[in-house]
Amino acid sequence: MATNASRASGGPAPDVDPSAEPPAGVHSLWRLRHYLRPYAGSLLVMLLASLGTVALAIGIPLVIRAIIDGPVTERDLGGLWALAGLALLLGVTEAVLVWVRRWVQSSAVLGLETTMRHDLYERLQRLPMAFHGRWGSGQLLSRATTDLSAIRRFAGFGLLFLLINVVQLTATTVVLLTMYWPLGVVVAAASVPIVWLSMRFEKRYVVISRRVQDEQGDLATHAEEGAVGIRVIKSFGRSEHVSRGYERASTTLHATSMEKVRLSARFWTFLEVIPNVAVVVVLALGAYGVGTGALTPGELVAFITLMLSLVWPVSSLGVILAMAQEAMTAAARILDVFDTEPSIVGGTRVIDAPRGHLRLESVDFAFPDAPDEPVLRGLDLEVLPGETVAVVGATGSGKTVLTSLVPRLWDVTGGRVTLDGVDVRELRLEHLRSLVATAFEEPTLFSMSARENLTLGRADATEAEIEEALQIAQAQFVHELPWGLETRIGEQGMALSGGQRQRLALARAVLTRPAVLVLDDTLSALDVHTEKLVKEALRRVLADTTGIIVAHRASTVLLADKVALLQGGRITHVGQHRDLLASVPAYRELLAAEAERPEEVSA
Repeated sequence: MATNASRASGGPAPDVDPSAEPPAGVHSLWRLRHYLRPYAGSLLVMLLASLGTVALAIGIPLVIRAIIDGPVTERDLGGLWALAGLALLLGVTEAVLVWVRRWVQSSAVLGLETTMRHDLYERLQRLPMAFHGRWGSGQLLSRATTDLSAIRRFAGFGLLFLLINVVQLTATTVVLLTMYWPLGVVVAAASVPIVWLSMRFEKRYVVISRRVQDEQGDLATHAEEGAVGIRVIKSFGRSEHVSRGYERASTTLHATSMEKVRLSARFWTFLEVIPNVAVVVVLALGAYGVGTGALTPGELVAFITLMLSLVWPVSSLGVILAMAQEAMTAAARILDVFDTEPSIVGGTRVIDAPRGHLRLESVDFAFPDAPDEPVLRGLDLEVLPGETVAVVGATGSGKTVLTSLVPRLWDVTGGRVTLDGVDVRELRLEHLRSLVATAFEEPTLFSMSARENLTLGRADATEAEIEEALQIAQAQFVHELPWGLETRIGEQGMALSGGQRQRLALARAVLTRPAVLVLDDTLSALDVHTEKLVKEALRRVLADTTGIIVAHRASTVLLADKVALLQGGRITHVGQHRDLLASVPAYRELLAAEAERPEEVSA
């Protein structure tokens, strides 16, 4: 079978763009600059429009003061119409600025969220298997949905209004102090308890907000596992047990959320009380000032109008601070992903004419969370171009780990793996994984059409090539689906049997025309008749490519040119099946234990 030489020769884009990576230790600041830079113009327009609305909001009450103390008091209708027209013009201008701000803001914020979502997903794809093994899928899902939404809400509302409200509070307080300083002092004094309460609220809210978001991730994990594993749950009659686990997680989230609500309710209640008390005091002192002649009626009306304009900025402070804390917590959780450095990084080399000569030289491997418990020790194995090797070993001996080292799903902790004499760590990851195709024992199918699942590794495949791959894998059943190859097969291929999923995954691997084909016990779910047909077709495929087969049965071993026995993390014997069967008791006992039919062992 032809290899990927034609696609490799062009040289795909580097897996890692160094210019797009932040310097070590400054991820947060770098990413903030990275995301805000494209929207600098929009941010400037939003800022200018916001400052304009604040100026107009202060200017309109001052025009009202002039109307009351001028034309109204002096009964000057001509002057009244002129000032009324000015007030109307200011109001219309303010409305236009608000529209401009919201239009620019919506475009910028949605663009920001889209960029972050894209970068987060791309980062998750680059992170190694060790990372995904440590993190629950629900935690990652909540970061890509709930946390990004929290950031969008704050960026689209809270951040801007925090700026507007601070500017409005400061500017209005200065105007009030200028108009009548005793009342201005009252307004300024009302801000002291608000600042004190806000500082106390912030310290407690950030802790409880993080707990809520983490517990939401745990609940999402329960929900996803319940949906994906519904067949297993039902088959064991454990629906009630799983429901209780979900209920416990839901109850925990409810209790923490109620604690968060109570904290917010107390804070917002005080924020509502303080401005209202200040309004009462201003009304009393203002009426006294008008009575003594220290204030004019127009000044009192303008003062009260400006004072009331501060109620929203003050009362919304609690909401904005709550949003700010949620956004900060969400950003911290997302940065947990961004700040995780990929431990598997591609090189820069490509193989122009891949032959598939594979060597594992003194390979050691241990999982990151158990570095003192090596799975593979000093393992050596060579597979010549066009040769097929069956790897046989007891359950848990490291067969799947061995095959995962070739496409660098895991990296060796010692020794090296070479392909055509090149250390796989020196190859571009995208290029390497286009040369190596793997069909797993537990195949993963996606919620897309059968055709899209088939062409996942090779989008440019022709209809003839697809049909050939289906025939090799005996997966022609896809034509009998309601819409043939265009039928959506559902998440994880739940609508298909185990054997059908394996055959579809095998066809997908064969279709890529790899230089190295890895079959990780791919035929385990097939019936005897189908397995025989698949093996006959696979012999033709494996004759033109380098193959590694993880095998448990003698019938699968017969597909290989030679057999490698894996024991204690090492390849202890390499040879023909019949020779090992006759001379290695451990090999004979292993196949006998796995055999489904007595004649398989002596096949």
